[in-house]
Amino acid sequence: MQNEPLVKVDVDETEDTEWNDILRQHGVIPQRPPSPTAQLEEALEEALAKQHENRLEGLDFSDLEELEDEEDEEFLDIYRRKRMAEIQKLQEKSKFGQVFHINKPEYNKEITECSLGSKEKEDDGVYVFVHMSLESKMQSRILSSLFDQAARKFPQIKFVDIPANRAIENYPENNCPTLIVYYRGQVLKNLVTLLELGGNDTSITDLENLMVKVGAVDEKDERLAINADDDEAREERANRYTRKGIKSGITGKFNLGVGRDSDDDDFFD
Repeated sequence: MQNEPLVKVDVDETEDTEWNDILRQHGVIPQRPPSPTAQLEEALEEALAKQHENRLEGLDFSDLEELEDEEDEEFLDIYRRKRMAEIQKLQEKSKFGQVFHINKPEYNKEITECSLGSKEKEDDGVYVFVHMSLESKMQSRILSSLFDQAARKFPQIKFVDIPANRAIENYPENNCPTLIVYYRGQVLKNLVTLLELGGNDTSITDLENLMVKVGAVDEKDERLAINADDDEAREERANRYTRKGIKSGITGKFNLGVGRDSDDDDFFD
């Protein structure tokens, strides 16, 4: 008896049937791809859990005290110890606190070598802001004043002033002030005059924005002028950690239609 000819049967691999499950088990048809909806829901759940876990990040001690009735005491204590460790680490680096006035022979030691930080720690570089100054220039006097303010405010950063004509012989006066940022022996940024910061209207906020841009200061640092604490700001921060705030924050994470600010990309051009 001859074998009957095989009949080709078309199978819709996307169907959720018992027969398709059997075929998938035997490798006849591929496994169904994961549902995009399920993937999105899983990503949302993970993001919500992570944001809830980190909901106390950035709060100061007074903020933590206000949450004592809402949060578990042991959980708050963990964050208190974490904040204390962060403050202690910052204090260890806070060894400058003033503007250092130097001459050319001291340049390498006081600036380039200093920016290298500790050889034992890879992440222990020092940000050094250098002002090549000319006292007769208004913008140079403005930058000198801003350096004085910033040096006291951010003692973990080294601020150095050197007369331009002592740093480089015959340095053009029109290039003053020149601001150079060093980190770990490398020049991260240099500005010729204050035109890029705000010209004659340059403020401490403008200088702090530069410090954030180059990574010298965290954008959440409470010492920044833009983060100056007041009752309204404290209330706004507290509201961020309500469940509504968490959900709205997550929604932003999946807003694929929002692009980046082109001004940020152009900063270092």
